[in-house]
Amino acid sequence: MDKKVIKNYLYNLSYQLLLIILPIITTPYVSRVLGAKGVGTYSYTNSITQYFILLGCIGLNLYGQREIAYYQNDIKKRNRTFFELLFLRFITLTISIIIFYFTMVSHSKYSYIFIIQVLDIIASIFDISWFFQGIEDFQKTVLRNFVVRIICVSLIFMFIKSPNDLQLYVLCYSGTLLLGNLSLWLYMPKYVSKSDIKNINIKRHVQPAVMLFLPQIATTIYTLLDKTMIGFITNDTSEVAYYEQSQTIIKTVMTVITSLGTAMMPRIANLFKNEKHEEIRIYMQNSIKFVLVLAIPFTFGIMAIAKGFVPWFFGNGYEKVVPNMEIISPIIIFIGMSTVTGTQYLLPLGRQKEYTVSVVIGCIVNVCLNALLISFFKSIGAAIATFLAELIILLIQLYFVRKEFDLKVIFLQFVKYLIFGLIMYGSVKLVSNAIGVSIVNTFIEIVVGGIVYILLLVVSKDSIIKMGTNMIKSKLNNK
Repeated sequence: MDKKVIKNYLYNLSYQLLLIILPIITTPYVSRVLGAKGVGTYSYTNSITQYFILLGCIGLNLYGQREIAYYQNDIKKRNRTFFELLFLRFITLTISIIIFYFTMVSHSKYSYIFIIQVLDIIASIFDISWFFQGIEDFQKTVLRNFVVRIICVSLIFMFIKSPNDLQLYVLCYSGTLLLGNLSLWLYMPKYVSKSDIKNINIKRHVQPAVMLFLPQIATTIYTLLDKTMIGFITNDTSEVAYYEQSQTIIKTVMTVITSLGTAMMPRIANLFKNEKHEEIRIYMQNSIKFVLVLAIPFTFGIMAIAKGFVPWFFGNGYEKVVPNMEIISPIIIFIGMSTVTGTQYLLPLGRQKEYTVSVVIGCIVNVCLNALLISFFKSIGAAIATFLAELIILLIQLYFVRKEFDLKVIFLQFVKYLIFGLIMYGSVKLVSNAIGVSIVNTFIEIVVGGIVYILLLVVSKDSIIKMGTNMIKSKLNNK
C-alpha cells in the first residue's frame, strides 16, 4: 500500500485505539453511577437527535470528502468546492435546528435533555473534518479527536456523581463536541482563501449530495431506529441500555476494522479519477484480507468472553447485555466486509445506486424485524434484527461486485480464518470455564485467545505475518 495511505490508517488506528481504551475506563463508571435507566435515556434521546443531524447534513460528509479528494491537485476548484459545501451545510442544518426545536424540545418529557443536545446539531454546522479527510490530512482530525475525548472523559469523572447528573453528562459530550469542531477552524487559513468565495454555486451540489444522502438515511435508520423502537415499543429505557451497552463494546472493536475504510476512501476516489483501475483492484484485495484476519478473531473473542466480562465491567443489573453481545458480535465481520465493498469501492467509483439499494433493503429488513421481534424479545430481538440486516447488506454488495472481486478467493480466505476463529473460541471457553469471573481472568482469556490465533497464523505461514515481519525489518533497517 501507498505510504500516505498507511500513515493515514495509522493515524486513524491510533484514534480508534483511544476509542477502545476510553470506554474501558468510563463505561463501568457511568453504567454504575447513572444506572441502566440513565444510560438508556441518554441513548434513546441521542438516537432521536441524530436523525436531525442526518437531515441537516444531507449526505454532505461523505460527498464533501469525495469532492475534495477529486480536486486535491486543483487548489482553486478545491477551495471553491469547500465554501459551496460549507454554505449549503449551514442552510440545511439551520433548518434542521428549527424543526428539532418545535418537534422535540417543545413536545417531549425529555425536553431539557433535548435542549442540551441542540449543541450536537450546532456542532455539525462547524464540522469540517470532511475537508481534511478529502485532502488526506488525517493528523489534524485525529489530534482534535484525541484532545476532545480526553477532555470529555476528564469532565465525566470530575462532575458526574449520581443519577441526577444525567443532564450534566449530556452537556459534557455535546459541549466538548462543539469545541472540538470549532478548533479545526484554526488550521483553515493555511488551506483556503476568502477570494474563493466569489462565483460559488451551491445548487450544483444538491442533487449528488442527496443521492449519497439516501443510503445514509437507510444506514442511520437501522443503526439508530432500533434504539428508538426499543424505547417506544417496550416503554423501558433500561432495555435500550442493554442493547446500547452491547453495541458500545462491538462498535469500539469495530472501529479498528473500519478505520481503514476512512483512510482508503479518498485514495480510491483519486485513483478512479485518474483511471488507475489495476491499483484499485490491488488495494481492494489487500483490504479484504486485512478485514478478515482481524474481524473474525475479534468476533469470536467477544463471544467467548462475554459471559465473564459483563458482570465485572458493567456491574449489577446488566445481565441481559451478555446474550445481546453474543448475538450481535458477528456484525464486526459483516460491517468490516461491507466497508470494503461499499465505502471503499462502490462509493468512490460513483456507484451510489448499487450501494443505496443494498442499504435500503437492509434497512427495510431491519425495521420489519424490529417491529416483530422487539415485541417478543425486547432488546435481544433488536440484536437479532441487526445481525440479519447487516448480513443481507453484505451479501447484496458482494453480488454487485462479483465481477471485479474474486469471490472464490474471498470465500476460501473466510473459511480459513473462520476455522482459526473457532479454534480460538474453543480454547478461550475452556479457559473461561476453568477460572471463573474476574478482571484478571478476562485478561487471561484475551491473552490466551490472542496467542492461539497468532500461532495459527504463524503455523499456516499466513501472508499477513510475512507482511508484518517485512515492515518491522524495513523500519529497523531505516534506523
